[in-house]
Amino acid sequence: MSDPRCQLYLVTPPSLRNPADFAESLRAALDAGPVAALQIRLKPADDDTLRRAVDLLRPIAQDRGVAVILNDRPDLAQQTGCDGVHLGQDDMPVAQARRILGRGFMIGATCHDSRHLAMEAGEAGADYIAFGAFFPTSTKATSHRPDPEILTIWRETMEIPSVAIGGVTVANAPVLIEAGADFLAVSAGVWTHPEGPAAAVEAFGRLMST
Repeated sequence: MSDPRCQLYLVTPPSLRNPADFAESLRAALDAGPVAALQIRLKPADDDTLRRAVDLLRPIAQDRGVAVILNDRPDLAQQTGCDGVHLGQDDMPVAQARRILGRGFMIGATCHDSRHLAMEAGEAGADYIAFGAFFPTSTKATSHRPDPEILTIWRETMEIPSVAIGGVTVANAPVLIEAGADFLAVSAGVWTHPEGPAAAVEAFGRLMST
């Protein structure tokens, strides 16, 4: 997860009613334009459900050079061949996850609207930090609403990449790109796009290449 001005970071819907159908949507989305990462985020889900989801989706993403990040679970991420884990503030501390997983594993951390939390996560070994939710979202309950300026300040002062998350769509993404987000984490903005996931990825790609 590095390079251009801004890159796309897809997040699965919180539940997969028909995993096989979603796998086809994922293939179409990943074939439509550049995507840096896929976070598998299913809540609530037991271990067996998570393992089946990873077994189905991981090869699709990794075969296309897309990093696979599992939400919340360093143990399952390591066991199932994922490339990394994303940790919330109520999950395992970043430093503990880094000790367990070693340097070859990607770790991201949710930092809400706090540069202090972001700096702590970076010092603890996070590879990227996520700010949000920038916009209202139905994907998860949120109580933090950072100003896009936090992305600008972070990019100007820190080297660790930032991910902007929360209600991101093709329509509202430009303000986050202009503010300096390294990655846009998008869920419903792709999977429920009126013209389909592939069209959404194509549209994000156009925004990010201008």
